Amino acid sequence: MTDTTIRRHEQTSQRETTDETAEEDLVCPECGGTLARDSERGETVCQECGLVVEEDEIDPGPEWRAFDAKEKDEKSRVGAPTTNMMHDKGLSTNIGWQDKDAYGNSLSSRQREKMQRLRTWNERFRTRDSRERNLKQALGEIDRMASALGLPENVRETASVIYRRALQEDLLPGRSIEGVSTAALYAAARQAGTPRSLDEIDAVSRVDKDEIARTYRYVVRELGLEVKPADPESYVPRFASDLDLSEEVERRARQLLSTAKSKGVHSGKSPVGLAAAAVYAASLLSNEKVTQNEVSEVANISEVTIRNRYHELLEAEDDIPT
Repeated sequence: MTDTTIRRHEQTSQRETTDETAEEDLVCPECGGTLARDSERGETVCQECGLVVEEDEIDPGPEWRAFDAKEKDEKSRVGAPTTNMMHDKGLSTNIGWQDKDAYGNSLSSRQREKMQRLRTWNERFRTRDSRERNLKQALGEIDRMASALGLPENVRETASVIYRRALQEDLLPGRSIEGVSTAALYAAARQAGTPRSLDEIDAVSRVDKDEIARTYRYVVRELGLEVKPADPESYVPRFASDLDLSEEVERRARQLLSTAKSKGVHSGKSPVGLAAAAVYAASLLSNEKVTQNEVSEVANISEVTIRNRYHELLEAEDDIPT
């Protein structure tokens, strides 16, 4: 018998022994029944006689549960999730600005100089060309304006995607980075149902209102974005919250706007002005009076507009107080 044959015979014997051991592990030592693993209790139990063969087993899996693939990806801790709000989608290394080590101790002067050089080179590697520098500046602008306007993360993400598409479609030549990023944020807010007026956008933007409006129309047309006309009711919750009014006022304002839309009063009117007037009228009808000046400051429109729209809404409601 050759050495090769002997080795094969030994491997076969080991494999058979392992299989027999595995079969014994799956069989109840008491009654010979089938064993089942209960992962929730960490036990191995016989399905026939109920004998607990093993208990307090170690669970090598995660401590969280997920019910679909999306939730699993969100809870997985193999790194930060990718995001369109960063020019490199958050995949590159980011060196913190604190000059401290892992234990919270301050670095020496030589180590601080070394870390500063590393930060400089890291920034150079993260933005290798003008396109990435453009995207980094624009996404920073979007994040700054969204924070100032109190817009949620989904709006920032959508605005980042719109700007990326504009950059990919080569829509930026002849237009400023600030103008296109502002237009992208304005469009994203309207798509998400949390619109901001052009005056509010203009207050936090680095470009003037005319350029914002012009660039917005251009981006929407060229990218084929589906942006519905702003609904006056979408402004009501924010105005009511800023004025510290009750839910009754908010509900009454929605009723006024619904009646106005059914009678066509809203046609050709500014949705912000209608929403502000509806909140003002509803506050009077609910005995939670606020001044026109207070509503004007919150909505960023003139008191004259509020007065005109206020009378139109009440006329449509046929509920003008005497």
